Amino acid sequence: MDRFDRYRIFVKVAEMGSFIKAAHALEVPRASVSAAIAQLEAQVGTRVLHRTTRRVTLTADGTQLLERVRGLLADAEEIDLLFHASQRQVSGQLQIDVPSRIARRLIAPALPTLLRRHPRLRLMLRSSDRAVDLVQEGVDCAVRVGLLHDSSLVVRALGAISLINCASPGYLEEFGTPRRPEDLLAGHCAVGYASPTTGRELPWEYRDEGGVARALDVPSQVVTNNAENYIACCRAGLGLIQIPRFDVQYLLDSGELVEVMPEARAAPMPVSLLYPHRRQRSRRLTVFLDWFEALMQPHLEA
Repeated sequence: MDRFDRYRIFVKVAEMGSFIKAAHALEVPRASVSAAIAQLEAQVGTRVLHRTTRRVTLTADGTQLLERVRGLLADAEEIDLLFHASQRQVSGQLQIDVPSRIARRLIAPALPTLLRRHPRLRLMLRSSDRAVDLVQEGVDCAVRVGLLHDSSLVVRALGAISLINCASPGYLEEFGTPRRPEDLLAGHCAVGYASPTTGRELPWEYRDEGGVARALDVPSQVVTNNAENYIACCRAGLGLIQIPRFDVQYLLDSGELVEVMPEARAAPMPVSLLYPHRRQRSRRLTVFLDWFEALMQPHLEA
């Protein structure tokens, strides 16, 4: 194991706060991780990590070393890519976390083109609608829809996606077609959606004629915290939903869902890419970021 291997292992342990998690992320034995850190500390002549039974943290010297090593590894990767023809092609594993519907409706159908262009790239596609600690879980990049909380992550804002109001033809036949938001309080119901963060049912939102955001508590008999179930309940006639257009365009085209109240939509939702440590960004991550941004462009508001 050379010096750069020890540096890479040190960075992963520092970021994940665990020898075991780092070993899993790097796909090496835990004993190799422990040996690499011991060799690194002998090499620099100081302890760089505090070990406890519950957590691994950086020492003061380790904090200084981490900042230097990140830059060194980024520079080394760029040099390798510049001078070794066999490494000019993007390669290696990239782990991303994406909302389930974006993964299914947009990313998965387009992946063959990306992977044919970069056959040495291996993508681990995770899907969730919950907040993920990128560093702790070893995720290279996350796609997030909605307002973001302050964090130390690098944020690449892509734009905003339109939300539309939908119902099934069966629902509209039974309850009538609402023409304005006030109609929703007179005999209509929505499929409720629970926030992945708080677990609370979100209100029905819309912008009035002046562009001011408004909210209504529309009755619901079913509440879900999953986008697949949310759409399925709407298709079953259980109520109206608010959903990104790209998510249900195929259902609109087939007539299984119908858009209603187009003049009273909710505010568009921002879409962002999040990743840690700008200087440590790999070429494979850069390729994915650029590819995904181009993939989303047709679905963003002008």
